[in-house]
Amino acid sequence: MVMNVSTVKLTPTSYVVLGMVAMRGKTTSYDLKRALSHSVGYFWPFPHAQLYSEPKRLVELDLLSVLTETDGRRRQTYTITDSGMKELRAWLAEPANEQMQVRDIAEMKLFFGEFAQPEDMLALARAQVVQHRKRIDTYRGMKNRFGDRDDVADRMVPLRLGLEMEVAALRFWEGFERERAQ
Repeated sequence: MVMNVSTVKLTPTSYVVLGMVAMRGKTTSYDLKRALSHSVGYFWPFPHAQLYSEPKRLVELDLLSVLTETDGRRRQTYTITDSGMKELRAWLAEPANEQMQVRDIAEMKLFFGEFAQPEDMLALARAQVVQHRKRIDTYRGMKNRFGDRDDVADRMVPLRLGLEMEVAALRFWEGFERERAQ
């Protein structure tokens, strides 16, 4: 039974799945999980279990189609339907008016830092400096590997934003570390 997409709310995860299947073509849930961990997962983390349940829901909405192997592991391979592509394009055309979401445990610890020991806040800063340097190295490595490829040029734009955000975070944590080390 196909449900009506106009009566069901699609979530950001729905659009991630639609976009990744549109981008990759025939894709299993396992393929989605791997692809997301090297792309969208850097800036939009979510439970990987959704990558197994959400495609099935999108099939019921006729936004994806599924082909199940008849033997062996009976893998399910998803492709985007014309309706799915139409829905994805409609979502992309909508303005994004929500405030940027940052889910940063370190920032939350800073907020409650008045209850911490000074050495704990210094240790937090030092760990964050290391973490942001590693992420910057990862992003720069991706930029070096893929930056000259025209076929992924549009995907490099969010990488550029992510790199700028990591550089800003590193600058903050280095300054905070200097303050706390005095």
